[in-house]
Formats: sequence, C-alpha cells, structure tokens
Amino acid sequence: MRINLVSVFVDDQRAALAFYTDILGFTKKHDIPLGDASWLTVVSPEAPDGAELLLEPAGHPAVKPYRDALVEDGIPLVQFAVDDVEAEHARLTALGVVFTQPPTDVGTVMMAVLDDTCGNLVQIVSPKSAG
Repeated sequence: MRINLVSVFVDDQRAALAFYTDILGFTKKHDIPLGDASWLTVVSPEAPDGAELLLEPAGHPAVKPYRDALVEDGIPLVQFAVDDVEAEHARLTALGVVFTQPPTDVGTVMMAVLDDTCGNLVQIVSPKSAG
C-alpha cells in the first residue's frame, strides 16, 4: 500500500494552483474540467510520478468550520519535506509568504508553518544535519 493522492481543500482553485506552483514549486499534473471546478492536481518536480496533491474546491459545508478550527488552533493541514527549512523560509518570505511559525528546532527536525493563502496552514520540515 502507498499514498497516491491527498486532498487539500482550497478557496479558489486557480489561486491555489498559482501559489502551489509559482511559489511553492510544485508542478501541475492534471487539470481536467468538471463542471464549475476541475480535477486539479500538483506533484513534486522531484517525483512527477509520485503522490499527487488534489487542490479540491472547499464548497462542502463541513470544510469551512473544519479548516477555521485548524487555523485558529495553529494546526497545519498538510506537511511537506524540504532540504533546508531555514533556506526555504528565507526564499518564501522574500516572495511574500506569511509564516505563522518561524523555523523551529523540534529535536530531530527543523519545522516552520506557513499560510497557503487558500485557507490552510502548511508545515515544512527538514531533518537536522548531523553534528
């Protein structure tokens, strides 16, 4: 068994696509129109045949209270691995990304939390260098 697809509810699919590709650096995999929305997925350019992130419309009535509660409590909806959290924090901050938690040493990893501008908090992590 392996992870094939994970959904992230977004307020606006086109804005989410721009953020996740132009800012975070993912690559669009699928963009299939389905009525008012699309089957819209992104992948890591490092693993184009790997797990897909579905940028799913946040129209279901349960989504807003769920996401609002997570954001209010500072809980990220999803986590992405990066090579160096501090370098990624600097790169993303220069692009205008807002972080709700700066790079933080939590033992075996460094982590930070950012606002994806689409209704979610995203955690980035990298292993701490040995030594």
